[in-house]
Amino acid sequence: MTPEYPFLKGHGTHNDFVLLPDHDGSRHTDLSEQTLRALCDRRGGIGGDGVLRVVRRPDGSGAGAGLWFMDYRNADGSIAEMCGNGVRVFARYLATEGLIDPALPLDVDTRAGIKRVWFEDGRPDGEVSVDMGVPQLLGATAVRVGEHEWSATHVDMGNPHAVAFVDDLAEAGPLREPPVHDEGTYPRGVNVEFVVRRGPAELAMRVHERGSGETQACGTGACAVAVAATEAFGLDRDLDLAVEQPGGVVTVRWTAEGRVVMTGPAVLVARGATAL
Repeated sequence: MTPEYPFLKGHGTHNDFVLLPDHDGSRHTDLSEQTLRALCDRRGGIGGDGVLRVVRRPDGSGAGAGLWFMDYRNADGSIAEMCGNGVRVFARYLATEGLIDPALPLDVDTRAGIKRVWFEDGRPDGEVSVDMGVPQLLGATAVRVGEHEWSATHVDMGNPHAVAFVDDLAEAGPLREPPVHDEGTYPRGVNVEFVVRRGPAELAMRVHERGSGETQACGTGACAVAVAATEAFGLDRDLDLAVEQPGGVVTVRWTAEGRVVMTGPAVLVARGATAL
């Protein structure tokens, strides 16, 4: 009989993920691109924009468990450095399973470094905030969809983003294929955000995620958009910016100290077992 493995399904503003608990790191060490694609397939699998493998990393001294590590993979099976919505869902899982104290900050290890996460008001069912770190504004670039080209701002949030301000979000079309970008600037691909300003502290965006296609939301993308908008429109730091996406709204603040903090929902919707 083929062994079955536990999984959960969750989302942050409808950016959805398959979670694979692997606390001791023994179960899913050889996840292939084919397996990851099958898990994320919305007709033949569980369905999701990516896979979150939940691993407890040793503390380096051999003295036992250390940080929780979010091993994130895109829907096409490629490895990603970071996922802002995913890390909130990751923390929600740990709190729901009683593996952490939601009244205390949580440090999550990612390929983009350690991210500090906390539950608003210390409630395990409340919104989740994450310190996404210090962004890098790396200058101007350009993106193109069909015959339309836009200037864009290159923002690094631990993963690469090209943020383009447009007059109407529909200008980008259906986004079935990745927007054309500068492959010299983005040799491993890029997340592309199309943005309109809706008010003094309100932005709306669509995103084509590297390795996943157009998604309902992107956490690192929302952060990149807030950073680019703060620069483009001369906004004050420490301003709470509401970033609306097709899947919902997150709040992003670029602090006076230079760090980006994002707050939004994280929901677990199902659990079961899969033969992978």
